[in-house]
Amino acid sequence: MTLGDYRGRWIVLFSHPADFTPVCTSEFVAFAQAQGDFDALGCQLLGLSVDSLPSHLAWLDAIRRELKVTIGFPVIEDPSMTIARAYGMLDQTAENSSTVRSTFIIDPEGIVQTILTYPLSVGRSVSEILRTLKALQRTAKGGVLTPEGWQPGQAVFDPASLTTESVSEQNSPLWFYRLREDEA
Repeated sequence: MTLGDYRGRWIVLFSHPADFTPVCTSEFVAFAQAQGDFDALGCQLLGLSVDSLPSHLAWLDAIRRELKVTIGFPVIEDPSMTIARAYGMLDQTAENSSTVRSTFIIDPEGIVQTILTYPLSVGRSVSEILRTLKALQRTAKGGVLTPEGWQPGQAVFDPASLTTESVSEQNSPLWFYRLREDEA
């Protein structure tokens, strides 16, 4: 499998420090429960850790049996740490193979649009990753910016004018803050 196999789709590639850990398990359960939302947005989930394929299979089976949640997205093994190092998921000077909780949102052209990194001790927010994906998809259509905490259907910003002439034509002290209803 390569990221190129998913060209034309949005991708959420996320690393987890290790199989059979509580925070990672909670994240995988949350991603699995939200997979339908990601699928509806044309987004492929891809998990990754430096653990081996047998470890992944045993862990995913334990989640299915004990937590009654099936993980329906690929989980990539990276025991050589090649991918983890290439994407900065593992510090070159790390004393062990635990990756940080990195999340990459990659657009259909293969361009990384967002990088989120959490320490080993803090679980990431799947709902925030979904929100960010929706905002990226909306702004990719062009012509708008999304404000803090934006959700579909909420107001958006017009891009700020970048010339003195266009600013003076607007005759507003808030020329840089033009919030409006979203038409998409």
